[in-house]
This record gives sequence, structure tokens and C-alpha cells, in this order.
Amino acid sequence: MLDTTMTDLPDYVLKNRAHWDRHADQWVAGGERAWVGNPSWGIWGIPEADLQLLPGDMTGMRAIELGCGTGYVSAWMAQRGASVVGIDNSERQLATARRLAGEHGVDLELIHGNAEEVPFPDGHFDYAISEYGVAIWADPYKWIPEAHRVLVPGGRLVFLGNHPLVMITQHNDSDAPVGTELLYPYFGMHRIDWHDENGDEGTEFNLTISDWVSLFNTTGFDIVDYHELQSPTTGQEVRFYASMDWAHAFPTEQVWVLRKRA
Repeated sequence: MLDTTMTDLPDYVLKNRAHWDRHADQWVAGGERAWVGNPSWGIWGIPEADLQLLPGDMTGMRAIELGCGTGYVSAWMAQRGASVVGIDNSERQLATARRLAGEHGVDLELIHGNAEEVPFPDGHFDYAISEYGVAIWADPYKWIPEAHRVLVPGGRLVFLGNHPLVMITQHNDSDAPVGTELLYPYFGMHRIDWHDENGDEGTEFNLTISDWVSLFNTTGFDIVDYHELQSPTTGQEVRFYASMDWAHAFPTEQVWVLRKRA
């Protein structure tokens, strides 16, 4: 199923689509590894056994991954028995997901589209998840209410993305890893437009922790759990935007676990 509403998409959706289509090849190898490995989360590979973000048995559940990329989280849910939909802004990322689903014999419904507008009726899903994906690349004031809409009462939303602290300690115009200097205001955080030294650009979103909580309360979600992820060890290795030493001292990522109020 293809997204046919190009002219109606916000500027940041089109910008991020171009970014992810351009760089899709860089994520193929990682996707292939994740499809055959044990579930783990975030840039530090925190084991599922430690975080327990997925129900152990998802038999009979309808689940959606919001920003599925190469589809490995969708595959993990399908392997637990769920009927799974994955939606992603990048057709080239979805091409990898479709190939891997075919190679591994996993039945996924994969949709090219903007996860701020999910093409399913109210109360269709029991469980929704995003590891990065919509969690950082879509406007939370749009996608959080949309996730709420498509979940059944009591349904869960789990999402993992950058910690707000990362967003105020990393230069928006550089690939350099985060440091310890506060570069941007914390209060008022929402849309972050960036470009790097190679001329690439994109738009990410984040909120202060209090604004996240306010949004959940207003939308109709209860907070079940909250995790601030830490590198399991120290060292000079840099993954994406942080060194192990930095990520052992400060949280690089956050995970929200929410339940739709009945």
C-alpha cells in the first residue's frame, strides 16, 4: 500500500522522507542482524529481558509499529503471535522490510505513509510501539493523539527515542558527539531542524519531560513506566551521537510505557 497524499504532507515529513530514502542502504546490515538476533533496544542494545517492553505472548493481539524501518520490531511481535502492521515514511526502508519478511517467512502488513495519520479505524489495535521511528521523527502533538485513537481502551503504547538531555547538548549543525555543555534551551523544546556538515538535513521532535507528561494526561494515557537508558559499560566507543563514557553518566535515551484509559 502506497502513500498517495504527497501534496498534503507537512514539510518535515517530506524532508525526513528524503533523508531516510537517501540513507536506507546504511541500515540494511543492521536490520538483517536484528531480524535474526534476540530482541534488544536502543543504541546500546539493552536486552529485552531487562526492559520487558514486549508481551511474552502476543497471540491474538493486533499490533502496529509506528515508523517500522527495516521491520525487525514488527518481526519480533509477529514471532510472539501478533497480527502486525508496520507503517513507515520511507519506501526504501520498507523495501528492506518486505525482503526480510519474505526471506524469514514472517507475515507483516507494511504500509508506506505518515504515522501521524494511520489508515485504520478507531480502537483497531491492542498494542503500538516505536523504537525511534515516529517517536522522534513526527510531531508528538499529532502522533500521540493518533496512537491513542487507534488503540483499544486499555491498549498500550511503548516508544523509545532520544532523551531530552541529548537535544540540548548536541550541535544541530555537526556530527560531533554530545558533550557536557548546555547549548540550547530546555524549556520550549519541540521541533528541532538540523543539518550536518555534509549538507544532509532533517527534523526531529522532543519535549521536556513535564510536557510529555502533560500531553499524555490531556490525550488520555496513563503512565505505566518510564526508563532512562544507560550504557551498560564505560569506554571511548561512540555510537551514533554519544560515547559510552557519556552514556554511562547521562541518559541518551528514554522509554515511555503508556496505557490508554478505559
